[in-house]
Amino acid sequence: MKHLSKLLVVALLIVGFNNVQAQDENNPWQVSFGANAIDVYPTGDMSTFGNEFFNATDHWNILPSISYVGVSKYVGSGFSIGARGSLNRIDKLGDVSVDDLSHYGLDGTIKYNFLKSTVIDPFIEIGGGYTWIDEVGAGTVNGGVGLNLWFTENIGLTLQTSYKHAFEDYLAKHFQHMAGIAIKFGGTDTDGDGIYDKDDACPEVAGLEIFNGCPDADGDGIEDSKDACPNEAGSKEMNGCPDADGDGVADKDDACPNEAGLAALAGCPDADGDGVADKDDACPNEAGPAANKGCPYQDKDGDGVLDKDDKCPDVAGTVANQGCPEVTEEVQKQLNEYARTILFDTGKSSIKAESTSVMVDIITILKEYPTAKFTVEGHTDSVGSNSLNQKLSESRALSVKTFLVDKGIEEFRLSAVGYGEDKPIATNNTNAGRKQNRRVEINLVK
Repeated sequence: MKHLSKLLVVALLIVGFNNVQAQDENNPWQVSFGANAIDVYPTGDMSTFGNEFFNATDHWNILPSISYVGVSKYVGSGFSIGARGSLNRIDKLGDVSVDDLSHYGLDGTIKYNFLKSTVIDPFIEIGGGYTWIDEVGAGTVNGGVGLNLWFTENIGLTLQTSYKHAFEDYLAKHFQHMAGIAIKFGGTDTDGDGIYDKDDACPEVAGLEIFNGCPDADGDGIEDSKDACPNEAGSKEMNGCPDADGDGVADKDDACPNEAGLAALAGCPDADGDGVADKDDACPNEAGPAANKGCPYQDKDGDGVLDKDDKCPDVAGTVANQGCPEVTEEVQKQLNEYARTILFDTGKSSIKAESTSVMVDIITILKEYPTAKFTVEGHTDSVGSNSLNQKLSESRALSVKTFLVDKGIEEFRLSAVGYGEDKPIATNNTNAGRKQNRRVEINLVK
């Protein structure tokens, strides 16, 4: 039996200290110290238990000083593991007076707290240990109940009574009552914000309890980790950012933060509703396309073709001709009436000086139709060989084209061709007919 009791004590202590590194909580360590009382009487006569249990005057052995010290560590789910040492002087064994006997106890404890984080903190305790009276010792198995009354988060009053059942007959079974101070400690608060690291979502940055220890630097009620503008107070609707102009676009994203505008235009206004922000709109009060800087396209010549599409923006034309005037039959007739009066030196392609004025009239007409293309055609009568007439008609047509180009008509608008004597418009049998056949025509390319 003696060896069994010792083995039980050792086993309890090993279990306790092997689990001391288990699950942690706020202030996991607890130290208790105070006075203890040894009461032998009730265990010897259970019939008097109710009357004698609280008879401290006659039965309790109390050492009026700090006579016990205990330490324990929370290991999770309400359980704590610990050890306790106590001493006392025994002068009463029930109703029997004895000489002062020394009493020493060393116990391992397993404690269960029913409630968590409350001012009134009841618990039960089991364990085992070894108790000596003078030099006689024996192992015990223990069970008890107690109550912690916390004045602050860390300091409280602890009251406990335990029954110790000895394994040996020579050691009396007894109660041990304890009253003392309990101190909890060991919780870590790295950032000093009053929230322990285990519960602190931001353990290295001081914060607020409402945000699990995380900060709210701008004080807008939105924790920094969820605040798009942590250093500027804003609203929840704007994810913590300010919106000075109240247009629903946060200032950080608002290109015009002091003017209410549209989200589609990065918070800038659009007075004319043309989709171009006023700050980029050259005509903020007239709707116009973005391609024209928000201004409407003009039609200076009033021909129904906008200047941007009008190949002749300064001259009224037709839509079909891209805003340029179309060459009418009347104009074409007039052009050839002028062209047929162009005079050349006899047998040559050089234009006579007296034809200058008619050339000017032709140029004036061509400039009125800047997109129209024409063919300059050369013709001869039938006098002479066909090959010579062909060459002469080609050179005269080219001579007229060259003159016109030199005076500012774009070359791409003109082509030159000679028909020789192949396309007469009168008989070659009379002088009058041959004169009509020697001609230049300028015809519209359709």
